[in-house]
Order: sequence, then C-alpha cells, then structure tokens
Amino acid sequence: MTTITSQASSSFIKSKKHSRLSTTSMSAAVLATLAMPLAVHASGVADAAPELAADAKLPQVHVTGGNDRAVQGPVRASSDKFTAPLLDTPKSVTVVTSETISQTGAVSLTDALRTVPGITIGASEGGNPVGDNLFIRGYNAQTDTYIDGVRDSGSQSREIFAIEQVEVVKGPNSALGGRSSAGGGINIVTKTARDTNFNNATVGLGTDKYARVTADINRVVGANTAFRLNTMVHANDVAGRDVVGGERWGIAPTVTFGLNGPSRAILSYYHMQSSEIPDTGIPFNNPVTSGPDLAKNGGGTPFTVDREAFYGLKNRDFRDTRTDVATVDLRHEFASGLALRNVTRWGKTGQEYIYTQPDDSKGNTVRYGTVWRRANTRDVDTRTLANATSLSGELRAAGIKHSFNVGVEFSREETDRGSFVFTPGTNNPLTGSFTCPTAGAATLYNCTTLVNPNPHDPWVYTRSKSPTLTSVETRTRAVYGFDTIEFTPQWLLNIGARWDDFSSTLNTPATATQARVASSFDTYQAGLVYKPKANGSIYVSWATSATPPGNDGGDGLDALSVAVQNLQPQKSRSIELGTKWEVLPGGRLSASAAVFKSDMDNARVTAPDGSTQNVGRKELKGVELGLSGRITKAWTVFGGYTYLDGVIADNGFVNTGTSSAPVWSPSPFNGNAFPTTPKHSASLWSTYAVGKAFTFGVGANYVDRQFANVNNTKYSPSYTRFDAMATYALNPSVSFQLNIQNLTDKLYFDRVSSPHYAGVGPGRSASLMANLKF
Repeated sequence: MTTITSQASSSFIKSKKHSRLSTTSMSAAVLATLAMPLAVHASGVADAAPELAADAKLPQVHVTGGNDRAVQGPVRASSDKFTAPLLDTPKSVTVVTSETISQTGAVSLTDALRTVPGITIGASEGGNPVGDNLFIRGYNAQTDTYIDGVRDSGSQSREIFAIEQVEVVKGPNSALGGRSSAGGGINIVTKTARDTNFNNATVGLGTDKYARVTADINRVVGANTAFRLNTMVHANDVAGRDVVGGERWGIAPTVTFGLNGPSRAILSYYHMQSSEIPDTGIPFNNPVTSGPDLAKNGGGTPFTVDREAFYGLKNRDFRDTRTDVATVDLRHEFASGLALRNVTRWGKTGQEYIYTQPDDSKGNTVRYGTVWRRANTRDVDTRTLANATSLSGELRAAGIKHSFNVGVEFSREETDRGSFVFTPGTNNPLTGSFTCPTAGAATLYNCTTLVNPNPHDPWVYTRSKSPTLTSVETRTRAVYGFDTIEFTPQWLLNIGARWDDFSSTLNTPATATQARVASSFDTYQAGLVYKPKANGSIYVSWATSATPPGNDGGDGLDALSVAVQNLQPQKSRSIELGTKWEVLPGGRLSASAAVFKSDMDNARVTAPDGSTQNVGRKELKGVELGLSGRITKAWTVFGGYTYLDGVIADNGFVNTGTSSAPVWSPSPFNGNAFPTTPKHSASLWSTYAVGKAFTFGVGANYVDRQFANVNNTKYSPSYTRFDAMATYALNPSVSFQLNIQNLTDKLYFDRVSSPHYAGVGPGRSASLMANLKF
C-alpha cells in the first residue's frame, strides 16, 4: 500500500585511499539539473527541519494505512502504481516519514529502517558488496531499492539528507517493480521544490567526533517555478569500535516548472560521496567442524573479546564511494482527469574498497587463537539509464468505478567489476597459506591475534588493480497495468499484472568467461477488500515475484555465471490476510494486522547429479502488527511487531563422497531456518510534548536470534536496544534536539549473513542538534 518511488543514487567513483573530502570539492559539485520524479506529493512531511513543540506536526509513520492530520480524506501512496488509498490497498506497507527520521536521529537509510520490524541488515562478504544489504521477510532485497519509483541500481550506502520519506512494501514486489526478491522492496521518496519560500538548516555535534551540517533552501521564482537545494556535510567515528569511521558530503538541487498548472517538469540532480574505514565485526566461535579440535567449539556465537577489537589494518583498509544521479520527471494532467507521466533517469554509482574480513576458514581462532586478515576488495562502477511512461486516471464502465495505472518501462545497466591485488600477497609467508599458527611481523602482519589485534600494525604492500575485469550489461523492457475496481463502497478488487523481458550478459576477457541469460516472465497481484466501515478494511491478497539469474546486474549475490545462465527465474507466491483501521477522531491513529504465507517451489539448489537447478523449496509464514499516529494531541506512537517462521524445506543435495567419486545425498540442512531471519522482532518509538517548548521521546528495538548460515550453527544472539530524544523550542526559529543512541550501551550484533563474522552494533553515543529557520 505504499508506493514505489525513487530518487536514484547511482554513481561512478575514481578515488584514492583515504582521500579526504574538502569544502572546495563540495562547491565544485553543484551541477546542473536533470531530475527527481515525484508526481504525488508525500503527505505529512514538514518543509523544514522539524520543531518538536506541542503544536508542531509530530512524527507519524503510516503502517499499511492511515490519515495524516493535515490531510482530509484517505492518504495515497507516492506512486501512481498504487491505485487506491493506503487504507484500501491489500498489501502491507510501512511509511517512515521525515519527522520520524529526524526524531530518531537517523543519518542513513539503514538507520531509518531500524524502526521497521521484519527488516534486517546483512553483513558483507566476498560476493556480497559493502552497502545497504537489506533482508525483508527473510529474503535478500539488496537490489530491491527504488527512488521515486525507479530502480536504484548499484551497491551503495544511502544518505537521508534529500529524503522526504521511506516506504517499505512487504511481500512479493515483482508486479510493481519487475525482477525482485520474494520479501519486498524499499522506495525512497525524495525532496522536490515547493510553492513556499523557506530556509532551514541543522548544525550538530556529538560524541565520537560526530559533526553534521545540513541546509534545505526553497525559493519560488515567479508564479509557477520553484528551486530547492539540499546540502549535507557529515563526519563521525563509530561508538565502541576502534578506528572505524569516516566522512561524506552531498548536494541535491531540484527545479520544478509548472507548480500550479496542468503540466509540470521536475529537474533534479543528486551527488553524494564518502570516504571511510569500514567495519569488520567479530568472528564466530564455531569454525571447526571436524578433526581433533572439534570439541573446542564454543557454540556458534561471536567470540567474547573486547568490544573495540578491530581486525583490520588502518593503513590498508578504506572505502570510497561516489553517486551521481540526474532525473527528468514530466507530467501532464488532462481536463478529463487522466494524467500522463514520463520519467528519465541517468546515474553512475561506484565504490572501491579494501576491508579486512576476520576469516575462520582454517579454524585459526580455535586452534591457535589467531585470525587471518583476509582482504576483501572491490572496484565497481554501475551506470544506469532508465525511462518509464505511465497513464493513470479513473473511469466508469457498466456502473463500476475503475482507478487505473498502465505503463511501460525500459532500462539499461552496465557494471564493470574488478578487484585489487597486493605485492607481497596476503597469505602467511610461513605457511604459504592462510593458516596462522603464529601472528605478527613474521607473518607480514597478515595474521593477528584473536584477543588483542592491533589495527596500527605496519603492514607494507604495493597495491594495484587486478587485470581481471568483469563486465555485465543488463537490459529490461516491461509493460504493466493496475486497477482498483469499486463494485460498491464496501467491496473493492485490486488487480495488477506485469510482463518483463530481461536479458543480462557477463564477459570476463581475462579468463575467456562468457555467460548470458535471456528470459521473459509474468508476475501478478490481486486483492479483495471489504470495508465494514469507512475507516476500516479487511483484505485477502495474492502476489508473485520472479528472481532471474543475474538479478543483481553484476553487483551482488544474485550474480550471473556459466552454471546458472540457463536457469529459469526463481518464482515465489504469497497469500496474505489483513486488516487496517483508522481510529480515534479524525483517524489520527492507524492500526494494522496481517498474517501471510509465501512459498518458492523452484529455489536454486544443487540437484542430485551435482548441477545447479531450480528444484529446491523455501517456505515462510508470519504475522505483522502495526500501530502509528497520535493517541492524544501531545502523545504520538509508532510501533510494530513481526513474527517470521522461514524454513528451507528442500535444500537440494550435497556431496558426501569425494571429488573424484561423488555421492549426492539429500542436504542435511533440510528443515533448517532461513539465515538472517529473526523469528521475533519489534520496535516502538513514542514522543510526548510537555507544553509548547519541550518534547521527549523514547524508543526500543528488539531483534531475536539470527542465523548466519544455512547450517544453523552460527548465529547472533537476540538483543534489545533503547534510544532517547529530547527537544526544546527556544522560539519559532530555533530549536535544539538531543539524541542518545543505545542508551544502555548494549553490546549487540546487528549484521549477519556472512558465516565468518557478525557486525558489532554501535555503542552509546550522543548528539546535540540545532534546528534553524531563517
């Protein structure tokens, strides 16, 4: 019930290790215009850095439905593909508004999504790039991010300085966005020029070298044109982690022509770049699965070591990113009520990095108390060009009302992916491998100690780019249609269908490797809605998704290869029963509940003959509850709970023999739980205004145990994290906001999905922000 909207962050990067960002380089980036689509105004979003006084618009997150206090009538999603108000859309969607993002002190997309149960963050690994590695309802949704409705390709870590709100669509998403996972998608709604002049700025300082400055300026030019500029400069270390931290800056100008007419053009540009030392986490205490040291296994959780333990190397590890996106969003509303929209987007997203993974492949941690410093490297550029045209409107046929949207989409993605090589190499010279009986200078510091690693070790190397470069080109053509059919005010039918023609080609000249996949697939969604009252709905829905080989466009875990190039898309289907209600006067409080079940009958696994085939099966069932809005004039609340029971029903076959005489037996992992899928997760964020000057807020997030591997032998323990916030409005133009993250300084692990290590959550930190209007 939300939408699909997108402000692309794609970019290209040529940067140097530890290059520092300067104010001069920031000014040089103001670039021209090309655009950011957003035809539908996101409701309930403040124009400025919000003041949190009693009479201000308090943060509200719409969970699968709800009315904004400032809007009369039902709220619609930001995408025209949602042809009914959120309340009447038979789909689970969570909308995180800019007020909630601001109040919780979020400064990245992953920060903002922390308040949404059912979403987890995955750790990076060899084939899984550093960035927003998101899992929704247990499925990898790394490539399922959209900006103002257009797919945002390329691995990256997204900022929030130019975001109005974030919309999370739960369940199969292919009918809405094309190729995708079975879990859902995330749509980012960007800031565009408004018809009111304002000047807003925030200046913040905090612990752990936190510093952040943002500006949001809007100017009306003449009667029908407006210009808006958002800028950001940010730096911080990570609380509780040694060495880790970095800095970034961004700028996002946008111009809107035709503010008050039937024709509108939105031209926008987005630029963001960063330089940091990425985190590595702590290795799992379960590396030895056979041999004489098996009894030393510690149970599968991360090792108990100092929270500051950092296994990387300060003079080797780095991550530099750059994103540039230009968009032209054109819309015309006809006198008949029809609306025609065309969006064109060009983008370049790139990153290069070296980060140390504390590798346990040889059991060094258990046998010797050492860690091999495996260097994971990447040098990747993704260039995208996309165009989408849609027609939406309403009509009556045989006395039945139809609200429809039909359209076509075209896209091309080109990814060049390489890596770094080192002289001398990263193996232990004493063993000629990554076995580390000892650590220190004799190993060229490629081995370190488990208990007391030194990130300042004088590691000496010559770095160069590998001559092995992989290029992937992905092309998509699609046509789709959606319709909400209103038989009576009480009964509605929502239907949607999409056809995709997908092709992806991989080429690695250095190894003479070529692979190509070409497939077309249909995906559908349908939902029946019954409205017992105007402020409520009960629905049952069904939807499908398709994940073809090469779904990641060459930059993620769904990579194209010779082994999978002939496989059909993995398809999943889901059925959901839910209800949504707007309660209390004015519908100021939204409540929702849903139960769902999804299945994938052709999951990609190893077949009985040792080949890769679509013969596996995954099953997921769950429950979601949501509550958001205003209980009283002073008290707001946003909460949610998700129960997920994901089972790998058929994981294919494994070789229980030898490489020369293989014996293929049913996988011993059949019946195991999905990795990266907590069975229970819940969040609560609540604020209370004391008079017009003071507002206080508290938040809690609970995440159950998460397995890091399909074996279910390695996992991060469950945890509960608490946050707090307080604001004071000095006058209408100046307010102050204090945020304390991880109030109890809880040691927890917030990223898994790699069987080697778990990411450490930040420790307690505090920041004080001044919100200015002038």
